[in-house]
Amino acid sequence: MKTRAMVLFSGGQDSTTCLAWALDRYEHVETVGFDYGQRHSVELECRPRVLSHFREQFPEWGGKLGDDHMLDLSILGQISDTALTQGKSIEMEESGLPNTFVPGRNLLFFTLAAAIAYRRGLEVLVGGMCETDYSGYPDCRDSTLKALQVAIALGMDQPLIIETPLMWLDKGDTWRMAEHLGGEVLVELIRTETHTCYVGNRTAQHEWGYGCGECPACELRRKGFKSFREVAV
Repeated sequence: MKTRAMVLFSGGQDSTTCLAWALDRYEHVETVGFDYGQRHSVELECRPRVLSHFREQFPEWGGKLGDDHMLDLSILGQISDTALTQGKSIEMEESGLPNTFVPGRNLLFFTLAAAIAYRRGLEVLVGGMCETDYSGYPDCRDSTLKALQVAIALGMDQPLIIETPLMWLDKGDTWRMAEHLGGEVLVELIRTETHTCYVGNRTAQHEWGYGCGECPACELRRKGFKSFREVAV
């Protein structure tokens, strides 16, 4: 039975929910974040605050929460020409993908996380990718991540499992999962302390959290929160 996990933790809603999910299941959980020159780098400032709140507000999880790792992946931002790494408007490309797609991002994230996991004796990698509420990113697809799991296990010569607990959930379901795992305390923590807005706007607080209120990430979060509250009522 797997007992030690690493969560790809950005400081956003999805990865925070995944962190709670992992802490609810595994005996020891570490986190890893990536500074890749993202336009919404404010999420990196949210990470330590969220981790601190987990330790203080959820003592049963805090005892399981191990080291946090932060990797400099600025080379990814340097070779990318996207709306997440450059100051350009968000729009659809001729390929049918939005220009928020950062090619190779999740492939690199999981590969680097696996290298740390190998050294740290961690058996499971957890990511917040999903196919339900997403923009068609090919590196968020279940088939991609299953293939990557095989490649990583072969390349590391040991089994490493990739878990994606949000893969088939929409944003409303993600809010509901958070409530199920940590109650209203976790919902409020996600609402007030995490960051998901693509443009990095943390000056305006909405009912569902901070953000510009207009980018695709904000729109998904807003609709999901509305659905979550309506069902709760």
